Amino acid sequence: MAYDYNNMKYLYRNHSERPPGKYKQKLALLKQMIREYVHENAALVDELEEVQMNIIVRKEERKFLLRKLCEYEPQIALEVQNAAKDGPVPRPSGSESKKNKKKQHFDSNERRPTLKSRKSSKSRKRIVQPIPVDSNGRPVFPIELGRLTVHSLGEVISDRMEFHCEDAIYPVGYVSTRIYGSLKDPTQKCMYTCKISDVNDVPRFEIASDDNCPPITGDTPDVCHSLLLQRINDALSLNVVSTRPRGNEFFGLTHPTVLHLIQSSPGTRKCIYYKWCKFEVSKNADTYTEDNDAGLSYEYLQRSINFCKYKMAPDVLQKPDDYIDVSDGIHMF
Repeated sequence: MAYDYNNMKYLYRNHSERPPGKYKQKLALLKQMIREYVHENAALVDELEEVQMNIIVRKEERKFLLRKLCEYEPQIALEVQNAAKDGPVPRPSGSESKKNKKKQHFDSNERRPTLKSRKSSKSRKRIVQPIPVDSNGRPVFPIELGRLTVHSLGEVISDRMEFHCEDAIYPVGYVSTRIYGSLKDPTQKCMYTCKISDVNDVPRFEIASDDNCPPITGDTPDVCHSLLLQRINDALSLNVVSTRPRGNEFFGLTHPTVLHLIQSSPGTRKCIYYKWCKFEVSKNADTYTEDNDAGLSYEYLQRSINFCKYKMAPDVLQKPDDYIDVSDGIHMF
């Protein structure tokens, strides 16, 4: 029996050049959709960051206009001070207002607000760690608080409302340091110094690095922190960290131990907008655990950088040990 080898070669050639099957077409379609979704997600992230920055700017403009209005209208300044002492009172609407009116007729429900106030006061009680003090009971500087180091507490300015808010007090001369990613190379460690100064009777916040980069200044800690995070993303050309600011935490102003020391300084009782907190010194010398946020911790910033780089080139880079792929267990048909 004879075979036509030339004809067989032609058949094999046609078999190799046949059009791709339906699964290859689906794979190509999925890859195209993934690329489109990645670009769309990047555009949405950029738009969200721009909106967040606009919100911060509008808040600062509102505060500035309110301060100017209080300077020209003393009556409005008194109303603002009274409102800050009493706190915001939400207005019930619709059925809620009717229910509240009915509850006011019962004597048994009159104790409920007092119970709520007691719970809120207990919830604001914070545990602080003991720190070394000298023979006069004054803290010994620098104060090591984990990732944060405080070099000076500064002086509380109580006669100007710009130097405090509900959650923090901004003492003039306050100095703290923190290790974070460098602005030149965020994968390298850098020492950042946070300072608070008085410029034209308003607080000026500054974040300076030891890598010879220009310092970051702003009217609030959030503005400085947001600009720092944005520069970190620009240095990497990746959105490795959210620009949602946490300026008070980065400066260390809301750390329980720091806030307790500042609150114990003279003049804090006259800060009308600040909400007083209760503290208790830990008997077991427990340390305060900070949030695992890439915007505050150098270690978690590096983890975020490794995750983003792995997502950009999963076939080239090694998978991080603690990487969790959300697509695991999801099958496409």
